[in-house]
Amino acid sequence: MGYKDEQLSEEKVFKDPVHRYVHVKDQVIWDLIAAPEFQRLRRIKQLGTTNYTFHGAEHSRFNHSLGVYEIVRRIIYNFQGRPHWNDDERLLCLCAALLHDLGHGPFSHSFEKVFKLDHEYFTQQIILGDTFINKILERVEEGFAQKVADVIAKTYEDKLVVSLISSQIDADRMDYLQRDAYFTGVSYGHFDMERILRVMRPIEDQVVIKSTGMHAVEDYIMSRYQMYWQVYFHPVTRSAEVILSKILHRAKHLYQAGDYTFKLEPTHFLSFFSGDVKLEDYLKLDEGIVSYYFQLWQDEDDEILSDLCERFTNRRLFKYIEFNPNQQMKEWMELHRLFQEADIDPEYYLVVDSSSDLPYDFYRPGEEEERLPIHLLMPNGELKELSRHSDIVEAISGKKRTDHKLYFPKDLLEELPDTQVKQRIKEILYGQGEVKDVN
Repeated sequence: MGYKDEQLSEEKVFKDPVHRYVHVKDQVIWDLIAAPEFQRLRRIKQLGTTNYTFHGAEHSRFNHSLGVYEIVRRIIYNFQGRPHWNDDERLLCLCAALLHDLGHGPFSHSFEKVFKLDHEYFTQQIILGDTFINKILERVEEGFAQKVADVIAKTYEDKLVVSLISSQIDADRMDYLQRDAYFTGVSYGHFDMERILRVMRPIEDQVVIKSTGMHAVEDYIMSRYQMYWQVYFHPVTRSAEVILSKILHRAKHLYQAGDYTFKLEPTHFLSFFSGDVKLEDYLKLDEGIVSYYFQLWQDEDDEILSDLCERFTNRRLFKYIEFNPNQQMKEWMELHRLFQEADIDPEYYLVVDSSSDLPYDFYRPGEEEERLPIHLLMPNGELKELSRHSDIVEAISGKKRTDHKLYFPKDLLEELPDTQVKQRIKEILYGQGEVKDVN
């Protein structure tokens, strides 16, 4: 028996708050979990700055990755013996599910935007590079690592395999909605996953849902909608993200300017500041390291960097108002000028942040991101697109919602001397509506 088929002497289980147990029987999966590149995910939080809003949201990408693996394991178990399912793809599906988030960095999306990085690119680099993960995958068979990378990149030839990990109803979303709801303490993300798993069916290049399970899928779609607006896009979380991003921008600016000397050289950030990020540098940077630098930078001579780090570390966040720059460009330009006159740098202290989400969409050929719709399998064997059969889903299908907010440090404004500049800033900001606190 080769490594591909090697089983543990007894099944291992991880106790999990969402799925009760995560079951591991394959030696390959057990070895991947033990690899340093996977263990690193323990040091990357799943929800970035969300713990500033929901204090329980301290769970990691490690937790989530195990959860996605477990859901795919259960789906495959239910698929065994069904038409269109190739059981030879079993291990590939499990490995791709486990490793799909391998390339996430500290504070994930905020970090990526500042340094123009892509976690999916680094996921593939870890899988295909000189890593423990790659060595394990290549022991399965030559070229197996490339197959796993292709599944995660959504380029693998068997689209049914890809859809288990990346589609509008996939193992990734089903885990993070429930896991994030559990750890944030909200009720929005709960839906009947067991029912959905029971009614999933493999059909050629996609997974479809038996029509009898439609209401469970409606619940899932609405759970996703609510989680995005009540948790993922929560304005307090976004305020912390704004400050986080501005810290990284400021540190990068100071380094690139060449005339500023940090009290302690930011060794872990150097390749990120220079734009030449090596895989080994990427793997060394986790949230513990980033937080360490933020602690140190509170004592930097640069007032902006020091202030922003103190705010982030001690949760002194920016206030916000509803503000659409597309419709309020005149006010935006005036605020920018007034902040400069008040000696408050608008680049770092006057920030518009926009959030948008498309909860469900049907197939629109030629669009930049083509979304494969969810299909219902009718009793007569016919396939029907979900929104054509569900009034609830039809009501939100294809409707992209966007939300704009303007963040600023109210405390700095209050400390300004009573001048016409201060008065005008307050007129513009406070005249837009209620200033929202973030505490």
